[in-house]
Amino acid sequence: MSVVPEITFHNMEPSEAIEARVREKFARLQKYFDRLTHCRVVIEAPHRHHHKGKIYQIKIDLGVPGRPDLVVSREGRENHAHEDVYVAVRDAFDAARRQLQDAIAKMSGEVKTPRKPRKAVKEADEGA
Repeated sequence: MSVVPEITFHNMEPSEAIEARVREKFARLQKYFDRLTHCRVVIEAPHRHHHKGKIYQIKIDLGVPGRPDLVVSREGRENHAHEDVYVAVRDAFDAARRQLQDAIAKMSGEVKTPRKPRKAVKEADEGA
């Protein structure tokens, strides 16, 4: 299934270069999992009344079949590297990749589900 990311810009002019970078990063995500149902990306510049450097905020919403959406919100309030929109996009997609890898591992059964400790099971049996 070919999914095209929906890209939205807030408080800034749309940029073809940034859109191309988002599409490139999304194509890399699809190499990990090619059944994504949707991808929504919001790129937001801070309001113009800020006096210091603009720190961009990126939000990514990925649809994975049979699971809740994966949501990545990179609000770089303290991370001044995110004054560069390309660095903010890179970091957000890196976080999305990690979340996607975790979701894939859970779906394939590679991650064990935690069980009750044996002591709690024994106490429950004794109380009955």
